[in-house]
Parts: sequence; structure tokens; C-alpha cells
Amino acid sequence: MNSQNFNGLEALTRLRQDIHRHPELAFEERRTAGIVAAYLRSLGIEVHTEVGRTGVVGVIPGKTNRSQRSIGLRADMDALAMPDHKPVPHRSTCEGVMHGCGHDGHTAMLLGAAAELARTRAFDGTVVLIFQPAEEGAGGAKAMLDDGLLERFPVESFWGLHNWPGVPLGQAVIHATACMAAVDYFDIDVLGKGCHGGMPQEGIDAVLAAAHIVTALQSIPARNVHPLDSAVVGVAKIHGGQAYHVGPEVVTLSGSVRAHKESVRALVEHRLHEVAENAAAALGAKVRIRYQRNYPATVNDPALADIASEVAASVLGAEKVVRDRLPSMAAEDFSFFSRERPGCYVWMGNDDADHIMSLHHPKYDFNDRLIGHGMAYWTRLVSRVLPVAPHL
Repeated sequence: MNSQNFNGLEALTRLRQDIHRHPELAFEERRTAGIVAAYLRSLGIEVHTEVGRTGVVGVIPGKTNRSQRSIGLRADMDALAMPDHKPVPHRSTCEGVMHGCGHDGHTAMLLGAAAELARTRAFDGTVVLIFQPAEEGAGGAKAMLDDGLLERFPVESFWGLHNWPGVPLGQAVIHATACMAAVDYFDIDVLGKGCHGGMPQEGIDAVLAAAHIVTALQSIPARNVHPLDSAVVGVAKIHGGQAYHVGPEVVTLSGSVRAHKESVRALVEHRLHEVAENAAAALGAKVRIRYQRNYPATVNDPALADIASEVAASVLGAEKVVRDRLPSMAAEDFSFFSRERPGCYVWMGNDDADHIMSLHHPKYDFNDRLIGHGMAYWTRLVSRVLPVAPHL
């Protein structure tokens, strides 16, 4: 692959749309990783593949390395298991797989920045480009860390960005601290006693107990969490029964818990067990609970957030940088990086007249007009964090 094929915004747009046409799920990003690796090599960048299974890392030394500093810039590469319903030429060619979160755009933006950084090398230190697999629920950031990312590439800070529907194109949202929530998953098997539908007195109704549990779980954020803190307990799946006239023995509830504070996260986990057990017991049923700690909260380092705001203002204008927006209850595995080193995660607006769909919507599309903003943010961020000192 010749890097000249993808220089310039029009070419990067074609690259982004090519990745969109060929989406790959978590830890299956072999085609995408191959494109990324080949592109970086064509620029003369040192490339490391299969980091965290399908991740790619590029290393760009600056003109000088007097400071011996190193920073990590991260883009995610994976797609979602969902349909693509957009009437566009670059619609997904893989049935049931779609870039519904814009990771194709994040990859294109960082590749564009890589070309500029490799060309100028106008910084003092080392830039580590992290093309991460498996952000969508599979913990690709943790997989890269477990594979020795920090031992092999000892960066002092991590930087990430995400396109953000609900924010106009040309704006950026930067949180001083909490940015995204922690998320945990649970499965609750409600254990009853099966019976004939016309003889409910002979059974223990697992469906009725499950319904009471769904309702009772909402008391946790409403009555156990401080009103000025935040938590979400959501049941997303209910499975049980096969016939109209047979009471099932087991009904399974599955869902997620979200919170920004670790103390709230622990409280909700504890209360979920108590509430489910007691609500079931009141109706004669029992529960079997599987609780999975998943992504921690994404919390920005305040000093890094100030730097990011300064850089975003230089790209978009100071009036376009929003610092007071509420954090999201969605989760991000960038949190594994920012838990190990200071980090900053920025939202960049995706909305215009042609891009109004939310993330994970079957008609969502990354706004290609955002590529230039992202490239400029990355390159200016490097110059700001790793400045070249004047000659003495």
C-alpha cells in the first residue's frame, strides 16, 4: 500500500468508508489491522502487530528526544454486532456487523495524524500510536495492557477522542474529571417450580418473581444512592418459558449496572444481590446471580483536560469548547488506560443536517467532515505536550 493513496482528506474519507464497508467485530479486526500496519509502514513508522491479539502500535520518534518523554494516542478499530440500515454507497457488506460507533472514523483520523507527524517529526520525545481492538464490550484496552503495552511502550500519558452525536460538528466537550461511567453486567436466574398454567397454586411462579425483581431493582438508584450521585440499573433481557400454558421453572434477567464512583458501584452490586434475593423469597422463589465487573469509570486528569481544552480551542475556537457538560452513563475501555497513567478523553461533535443519529443506531454514520478536526487536534496536541525546545 502506498501512503500517497491515502494522503489528504478526500483519500482519508475513502479509507474510512472502505473500513466501514468491511467492519470487523472485537478481536476479529485482521483486515483493519492489516490496513493500519501497512499504512504506517509505508510512512517509515516502526510497527508492532498482534498487541493484545489484534492491536497495532506505531512508534514515531521526534526530531529530538532530549526530554525522553513519550505519550500514547489511542484509536479503536472494532465494529458492532448490529445491522446497517443506511442508504449510502459505503453501507456495510457484512450482514449483522456495522461500524455503529464511529471507530472507522477514529482510525482514519489517527492515520491522517500519523502521516503528518511522521513527515514533520516536529516534537521532542516519542509518540506511540495505539490502534486498539475490541472496545465494544470485550476489553481490548485491558488485553493490550496485559500483553505488556506499558512495558514495551512506557508512555507517561494516554489521550483519546470519540465522535459524539448530540454535539454539533465543530464543537468539543472536555470534562475536567468524570467523563464516562463504569459498567458491570449481571444475570439473575429466578428459580421457581413449574406447573400447569391453570393450576398456579401447585407451582412457584418464576415469571411473577422476576417481574417483582425488575421493579424492585429500580429502588436501588432511587433510594440507596445519594441523590447527587448517579447510578443506572437496567434489565435488558428477560428469558423464560416456552408455552402458553406451562409455568417455567427458570426465568433469567440480564442487564447492566452503571456508576461513576467506585463506592456507588460497590453499593449497587451489594444491594442488587439483597434486593433480588428478598424479592424472590417473598414469592417463594430463589435466585442464582452471576455478576461481572466490566469497565471502570473513565476519569480525566484535570491538568491534561486543561491542555486538551487549550488544543481544541486552537483548532475549533475557544467558544466551541464546552467544559460544563454532564458526563455520560455510557462506558469506555479507555478507562483501563487512564487507570494506569494520567489520561484525557475528549468528545468531538458529529452532528450536522445529514448526521443526526445516535451512537449504536442502525442508521448512524460517522461524519467525514470531522476527520480534519481530529487530525488537527492530534497533531497540535503532540506539539503542545512534546514541544521542541529552542536551541540554547
